[in-house]
Amino acid sequence: MFKTDVTIIGAGPAGLFAVFECGMLGLKAHVVDALPEIGGQCTALYPEKPIYDIPAHPGILAGDLIAHLEKQAHPFAPGYHLGQTVTALETVDGRFHLTTSKGVSIDCGAIIIAAGAGAFGPNKPPIKGIEEFEGKSVFYMVRKRADFAGKKIVIAGGGDSAVDWALSLADVAEKIYVVHRRDGFRAAPESVQRLHDAAKGDTVELVIP
Repeated sequence: MFKTDVTIIGAGPAGLFAVFECGMLGLKAHVVDALPEIGGQCTALYPEKPIYDIPAHPGILAGDLIAHLEKQAHPFAPGYHLGQTVTALETVDGRFHLTTSKGVSIDCGAIIIAAGAGAFGPNKPPIKGIEEFEGKSVFYMVRKRADFAGKKIVIAGGGDSAVDWALSLADVAEKIYVVHRRDGFRAAPESVQRLHDAAKGDTVELVIP
C-alpha cells in the first residue's frame, strides 16, 4: 500500500497543477487516471491544438501545456497510477484508503477530484457502416496536423473543437468544408469571427445550415 498526503484523481491540466500546488505546501501526492498517459483530453484528443485561454500564454499547443505542467510537478516526485480507475474508497482512522482497478492501494489524508469530463470517448454520428472508415478517412481527433497536410477535409460540428481545428488545419489543408446544422456556432465569439474571416478566402468553406 502506498501512503501519501494527497491522492489526485485525474491527470489532466487541473490534476497536474494540483500536484504542484500541493508540493508548494509540502504535501506529497499520488495521481490516478483512467488513461494510459498523463494530460487528459489535451494528450488523448488534441496535443497539437492551440489553446488560447491559459494565463500568460496568448497561445500554446495542448501537448506543450502538458509538458510544462509535468515539468512543473516533477520536483515534487508525484506517484502516477495510469490506465486505472478508483474502484473502492473507505475511511480508516480518519484517513482514506483507495483501491484501483489494477489492485493498487493508496492510504492518504485527502482526495482531490480533478476528473474533468471523466472517462470519455468520441461522440460518433449515427451513420450506418461508419466503422469501416474509422482510422482511415473518418477521424474523431487530430493528434498530428501533418497527417492532414494537402488533404480535402470535412469538419462536422459547430463547437470550439470544430472551429479551432478548422482554423488550425487551414494552414496545411488543400480545402476545408465546415458542415454545421445551424448558421450559429457554439464556439468562442472571437474564434467564430476568425472562421468567418477565413471563409472569405479559398481554403475554408462554410456549409451551413
